[in-house]
Amino acid sequence: MTRGSDMHSGSTQSRPHDADAHARALAAATARLAGEPAAALAAAIALLAEAPDLLPAQLLAGQALFRLGRLEEAVARLSALAVLAPEVPAVRWELAQAAAAAGQPETAITALEQLTRQLPAVPGGWFLLGRQYRAAGRSEDGWKADLRGVAASTQDPELLKAALAMQQGELDQAAAMLVARQARAGGDPPASRLAAEIRWRQGDMPAAIAGLEAVLEQAPGYDMAREFLIRLLVQSNRLPDALAHAELLATSPVQNPGHDLILASVLVHLGEQGRARGLYEGLLAKTPNQPQVWQNLGHVLKTLGEQAGAVAAYREAVTRQPTLGEAWWSLANLKTVKLGAADIAAMQAALATLAGEASPRAEDLFHLQFALGKAHEDLGQAEAAFRHYLEGNRQRRAGISHDADAFSAEIDAATGVFTAPFLASRRDGGCPAPDPIFIVGLPRSGSTLIEQILASHSQVEGTMELPDMMMIASRLAARVEAGEFADFGAMMAALTPADRRRLGEEYLERTRIHRKSDKPRFIDKMPNNWQHTGLIRLILPNATIIDARRHPMGCCFSAWKQHFARGQSFSYDLVEVGRYYRDYVRLMAHFDAVDPGAVTRVIYEEMVADTENQVRRLLGAVGLAFEPACLEFWRNDRAVRTASSEQVRQPIFTDGVDHWKAFAPWLGPLTETLGDVVTDYPAVPASLTPI
Repeated sequence: MTRGSDMHSGSTQSRPHDADAHARALAAATARLAGEPAAALAAAIALLAEAPDLLPAQLLAGQALFRLGRLEEAVARLSALAVLAPEVPAVRWELAQAAAAAGQPETAITALEQLTRQLPAVPGGWFLLGRQYRAAGRSEDGWKADLRGVAASTQDPELLKAALAMQQGELDQAAAMLVARQARAGGDPPASRLAAEIRWRQGDMPAAIAGLEAVLEQAPGYDMAREFLIRLLVQSNRLPDALAHAELLATSPVQNPGHDLILASVLVHLGEQGRARGLYEGLLAKTPNQPQVWQNLGHVLKTLGEQAGAVAAYREAVTRQPTLGEAWWSLANLKTVKLGAADIAAMQAALATLAGEASPRAEDLFHLQFALGKAHEDLGQAEAAFRHYLEGNRQRRAGISHDADAFSAEIDAATGVFTAPFLASRRDGGCPAPDPIFIVGLPRSGSTLIEQILASHSQVEGTMELPDMMMIASRLAARVEAGEFADFGAMMAALTPADRRRLGEEYLERTRIHRKSDKPRFIDKMPNNWQHTGLIRLILPNATIIDARRHPMGCCFSAWKQHFARGQSFSYDLVEVGRYYRDYVRLMAHFDAVDPGAVTRVIYEEMVADTENQVRRLLGAVGLAFEPACLEFWRNDRAVRTASSEQVRQPIFTDGVDHWKAFAPWLGPLTETLGDVVTDYPAVPASLTPI
């Protein structure tokens, strides 16, 4: 904001040499304002005694009174000045700040409404006006003022320069620009939002979240900052917080359908499929031509077990956007749906269309390849199916990071740390609650079947694949990477009984949001938790761990031809998936040896062949009495989010046990990598048995 230099220099009766003297005195007094406001006030009053019409001195006096905390006097003086100099923005700005500090929002609002009409491109006026509207109980007007401030900030050359540096990867330089700006101006929500994004890009998620929360304290109507915060909260699995912000965002005075999409996404993460469905259907009722929303509705309907509705939704999506690869794959991935020749022709045409585009989305390309593989497999065309699966996996593998050697080294470290003496010396400690039932193993191992059987018991609630144990493990590993501990073993050894109890309680608290009933037990079906068996034993010693195991060829091939939305980076190469399976068998064999009985193994083929006896054995391992409903698991209408969601809604069938054999001629790399794990299955080969 401009200051007194824009105002009349003084009385029209002043002589030239008096005006020069007044200007010099005024400049000297203004220079003392920041550090010596009392001296600046005294100088301003002295000037006004000589030249009562010297308006810059009136402004300086008001500024000094404000800085001295004499707020009522500052407001009175600046209000009078605003009548005399209505065209000077600095007067209204200073009046607004003083009135805001004095708890006079109506006075501040009047000044700021006039100021923002005069200078609509200055963000600070809008943000202060938003705060004063809220102080006066006008929350919607405050929200709109914040949005006007955000819009004005998009033309700020300094912010644009910092944003460009960030986009070019010059994060430290961009951060330095913003630090200098904040030191100079302060209270700048757009700059603070940009600083939070830089923190996120630097890998400091807690600082980014804290920064965005501070931004929204200043400017609750900053919708784009709230959208970004919701995204980071979901990534951090702070789902209740994400939901609160998403529900608030949905009330924005700006009618943005994207806000409903964000809310629906958070609801899906929370397992609130019914509410998400209502939002998607509401959006489509207003605007049907939204292929992505049709796809999202299909995902929800599939999870809810409404297969016909899911098929119809996916068909709507690909009809409206034939190149939408994920929708084609989602349709193909309905295990009880078979695609035909017409679908294959449509997908080939979609690939041809994408080939003509300058930069087609990689996601569309590899999703279409996986879908074509499934379509040819449905038609019994194994060679053509394998060709498409191979290409889809090649494309997907090119875009992800997986180091099989580094992963094997992590398993080596785990077997070296979690020895029998180490575990025996840590029987005390940890959270004693028996609530969690972990179902671990590889994806496509029959874990969803086990989950559905257990979730059909009156004492067990099925949730979903929960990321919380993996997030706790990652946080602990980060302490090693940060140099706090020499290695993984030192970090684990440093955990006291109280530490382990606190971590176990943290896991229960983090997962509580997913428990919708009062059943005493619940299932966490995150397959990758097999890697954290040792940590589970330390922090939740009374939890149940079920190892879902399937024939290595069937399991690995099924994982390889399955495109996973996230998390299974090992599965897109036949050699790497084989190595992963061997590492898994090796670690679980280790725990069988050093902590007998800690893990209960369920062999998929045995469950299929002798269901009732295996179900009774499974329930016994969990400590539950047999209930007939567990044998009629397909009648359970709970939401199931995994790739096997349709299969567990029907009685057990054996069709998929040996389906890999049709592809055996092309699975040489997998067979060779698995080696004796195949020939000795279901026993553990001597090569992987602890000495």
